[in-house]
Amino acid sequence: MSKRLLLTLALPVGFALAIISCNPQPDEATLAKGKDLFTKHCMSCHGLQDDGIGPPLGGVTSVLAEKQLIAFIQDPSKYIDSEDVRFSLLKQKYKLVMPPFEWLPEEDISAIVAYLKQQTELFDIPPLDVAQQSKEAGLSGQLVSEPQPSGISIELEEVVQLPALGESSDLGVVTLRSSPVGDGAIFASDQHGVIYRIKDRKAAVFMDLRNVLPDFQSGPGIATGLGSFDFHPDFQNNGLLYIGHAEAYKGQPADYVISDTLRSVAQWIVGEWKVNNPMDTVFSGTYRELLRVHAPTFAHGMQDIGFIPGLDKNHPDYGLLYFGYGDGGSNNIHHPELGHHPQSFLGSIMRIDPAGSNSNNGKYGIPAGNPFSQDTGDGVVREIYAYGFRNPHRMAWDEANDNRMFVTDIGEANIEELNIVVAGGDYGWPVREGNCGINTIKNLKAVYELSSTDQLLYKGPFAQYDHETGNAISGGYVYRGNLKVLKDKYVFGDVVNGKLFFVNINPQLSDSTIYQLSVAKNGKETTMQELTGIKRQHLRIGYDRVEKEMYVITKADGRIWKIIKAY
Repeated sequence: MSKRLLLTLALPVGFALAIISCNPQPDEATLAKGKDLFTKHCMSCHGLQDDGIGPPLGGVTSVLAEKQLIAFIQDPSKYIDSEDVRFSLLKQKYKLVMPPFEWLPEEDISAIVAYLKQQTELFDIPPLDVAQQSKEAGLSGQLVSEPQPSGISIELEEVVQLPALGESSDLGVVTLRSSPVGDGAIFASDQHGVIYRIKDRKAAVFMDLRNVLPDFQSGPGIATGLGSFDFHPDFQNNGLLYIGHAEAYKGQPADYVISDTLRSVAQWIVGEWKVNNPMDTVFSGTYRELLRVHAPTFAHGMQDIGFIPGLDKNHPDYGLLYFGYGDGGSNNIHHPELGHHPQSFLGSIMRIDPAGSNSNNGKYGIPAGNPFSQDTGDGVVREIYAYGFRNPHRMAWDEANDNRMFVTDIGEANIEELNIVVAGGDYGWPVREGNCGINTIKNLKAVYELSSTDQLLYKGPFAQYDHETGNAISGGYVYRGNLKVLKDKYVFGDVVNGKLFFVNINPQLSDSTIYQLSVAKNGKETTMQELTGIKRQHLRIGYDRVEKEMYVITKADGRIWKIIKAY
């Protein structure tokens, strides 16, 4: 249940005797429904036997009665805050707390529990051994310096609230772009497949992938659907935009496949869309597929996609398209060997030339400056620009400093990273998380201290914070607008708790300290959680580089906020 049923296995002592009674066996329809709901709401973060963002759920029904498990899912807070040892140990390991699922009908939760019980009995899955897990806990507590108070407050103004397109707040608005025709509009995409054009605080549908792509898939999980989009820098003349999206797997051949036996229910595609008239406010045009990839799971898939903005047409990087792909959940299923090398697209930033044709499928080009472009070795992915990422969430470029590239990488259970990315760089995952070592086979949730020599083997993060501060980094942008106290600052945040941060940016990158921004309303300090009334923010940052305005997006409620004051 998405980042989430994380303490389900934390059985209080009083529950230890509450073994499920002999209830009637559920029928096939209930089990099928439970499997579908588990896939949709749980599987992005939980396996049955394998560790994920949360604990494995197989075996939980052998130690927790159905009514108690349902009650926990509906309102976990009263159990999570208890002083029970098991709860404490699991909270220490996973460092995340699930939100309540009172919105999910009890009948649906019961179906999920029935499916878990059936799988537990079918495969004889034991419950998680919390005591053994605690012995392998690794480093704990404050692992890196905590963000410093900045003394800077910002105030936000709500611009628009986009409609909810699905039953879950896990999928929603994630990407914002400037209007490519300079008309003062902004564009925002919803993972459910819709791109909106927003002008004068009013949103209208620009395009809806659901109407034109029969296999388009949003869900399961929190990172499928329409991942990201960007307009070609010459959009006003060529009418081209590029979208990364997911499709249901129905046997379609892919350009790159990881493993013949481990395949997700979804594939990711980079597509080129050409509008008939660049000035149109509703899309009408054509589509061609550039690249299709198939990973072992649907987790940690294709994230941001974009062009370096503001380049002269004669610049060698002009018109080259970058996109990130996570490790595909390979480490969560104990197959780290599937990534972290040039024969795999997993955990990489890729770069292609949409106007070229020297790729393996002939639909796009491989830029000559790519680090493996001249490598003729068997299976080398020549599209790779840099690699060694777990989940490269967002990319941005600093136009004032030679287009320095920033990439945020969401960590597993300990450290969140802001990286300065260079061609050919290896950023260490899955043997590094932040400046710590990790062995994802032995314990995905534990990190250990490195020797000074080993710290130099991979490129470390420019800035980092740990899970005492937040849970998942949300990438941002360097602000160049009119709010003086924010100038020359890379502003970013935390997906889960909505905290906002910045690092100071200068040509020398002399200060990697993370500073925390305060949020205020009418001069009084508040938080994003208080401002929105939502505990789990699903926060994103947007930037209109034309108007030089910065936005905060709360995906959970579809609202887009503009930063209007900073002092």
